[in-house]
Amino acid sequence: MRTMRACVAAVLAALAPVAALGQGAAESFPTRPVRWIVPVAPAGTTDILSRLIGARLHDMWAQQVVIDNRPGGAFVTGTDLLAKSAPDGHTVGMLLSPHAVNPFVMKKLPYDSVKDFQPVTLVAIVPGVLTMYPGVPAKNLKDIIALAKAKPGTLNYGSPAPMTSGHLSMELLNLMMGIQITHIPYKGGAPAMAATISGEAHMMISGPATVQSNVKAGRLRAIAVTTAQRSPGMPDVPTFQESGVPGFDTYEWYGVFAPAGIPQRALDKLNRDIAAIVHIKEVSERMNAMGCIPKTSTPREFSAFVQSEMDKWGTLAKKVNLQPN
Repeated sequence: MRTMRACVAAVLAALAPVAALGQGAAESFPTRPVRWIVPVAPAGTTDILSRLIGARLHDMWAQQVVIDNRPGGAFVTGTDLLAKSAPDGHTVGMLLSPHAVNPFVMKKLPYDSVKDFQPVTLVAIVPGVLTMYPGVPAKNLKDIIALAKAKPGTLNYGSPAPMTSGHLSMELLNLMMGIQITHIPYKGGAPAMAATISGEAHMMISGPATVQSNVKAGRLRAIAVTTAQRSPGMPDVPTFQESGVPGFDTYEWYGVFAPAGIPQRALDKLNRDIAAIVHIKEVSERMNAMGCIPKTSTPREFSAFVQSEMDKWGTLAKKVNLQPN
């Protein structure tokens, strides 16, 4: 018996360094550069947020965070690359609102939008601001709705592309109010903005940071904010709810995802460190200047959030037969 106890003790003593080494390796994550996939071209909000956070993670981890822009396919190209990456925590990506819409408007995606991803944390939401060409005879949202009902088919709206938050928000307004304001998709935010300023498009929804200068200059009229609360950047602009559309609450959102199957320790560290960076004063102030509202979450909370977004926009897609192009 004494010999048996001595053998067990010897085995445990031999295994202890191995266990400690494994634990240390997990806690030292990341152990090499991290690839951060961005499914859009450089310079947009998704890219800027990714680089802002990535630079701070580099300082925190003493490991490179390599931003990998993979635009194309209505965000599908980069998202598919993320889904098929090794689930070891060393590849993550910044996805945005259309991720919750694409399953309902794309005939066939090369990945499962839920099963192939592990949500890490929400990063930000961006309120939409409905702005209008000043030549349209409407002063507020109630006037727009009344005009759309009195003269069906005469009003239109621009958007940077199909399935963006501006497009979805306007289609939700159409559905809720029983009106039809016609969609005109453009190839990017700048052309859509130029069309609205010229009057080619009567109105559009975009982020506060992109419209403030044109509103101040009188080139556009600010009508309403899509979120339930007013935008901190444009506090004098009423919400859709305040303007007669009860329950209206839409926004662009941005969040970090990893491939499904990421180790729990890596997931926890990514969530903890990214959330800490988002709430650094200098970072949150930069985000506010971009029109973003910093907002983080646990992986469980973010998973529930994404599912709620899928439920909302999936219902809309079926009711109005949303098309990707």
